[in-house]
Amino acid sequence: MDILSILNWRYATKRMNGQEIPEEKLERILESIRLSASSVGMQPYNVLVIKDKDLRKKIKAVSNNQPQIAESSHLLVFAAWNNITPQRVEDFIDRIAEVRNVSKESLGTMRAYGENFLKNTEEQNFNWAARQSYIALGTALIAAAAEKVDATPMEGFNAQALDELLGLEALGLKSVSLLPLGYRDPENDWLLNLPKVRTAKEKLFITDEELEAKVS
Repeated sequence: MDILSILNWRYATKRMNGQEIPEEKLERILESIRLSASSVGMQPYNVLVIKDKDLRKKIKAVSNNQPQIAESSHLLVFAAWNNITPQRVEDFIDRIAEVRNVSKESLGTMRAYGENFLKNTEEQNFNWAARQSYIALGTALIAAAAEKVDATPMEGFNAQALDELLGLEALGLKSVSLLPLGYRDPENDWLLNLPKVRTAKEKLFITDEELEAKVS
């Protein structure tokens, strides 16, 4: 399918049928997340891949009992770094040097980018990291749709309770969003056959000419 057909096919699936995703499809979705855009390439988040049914039931209980969490094949938890630390900056530089086969000493500009975050507050860094994780979430949605895998982006959960359940504080992480992956249940999903509602392009997009006319 072309990209517009893919985007028209996908929707926020409300009920899933429990069918397992083939491993090769899951791996392509995860690799798409890994290749997602990120400011300075730092990717200040981790993505937990949760298949265990019992654990997903526990997560459902702190996520307003949204059924897709238990009915999915896998649940992705996007968790942002709670802060940018000197060690995380050093790991970032190490990875660039390794992949590009260059010396760490040659990466002064990239190090400066990373060390700029050390001047921010913990809250500022977490907020930035959380926004970065949403870029990856968007990539995951499109990748899943390309694989004909249903996905439902979620924010409706108790982040503190989920962080405690998964032990994220010890990992320097805070949960930001959830993404159940699986297959739609046509018999029980009330949203499946409803038309997709989106803002008309004339109202969504503002050209530079229109902007000049509106503000002048």
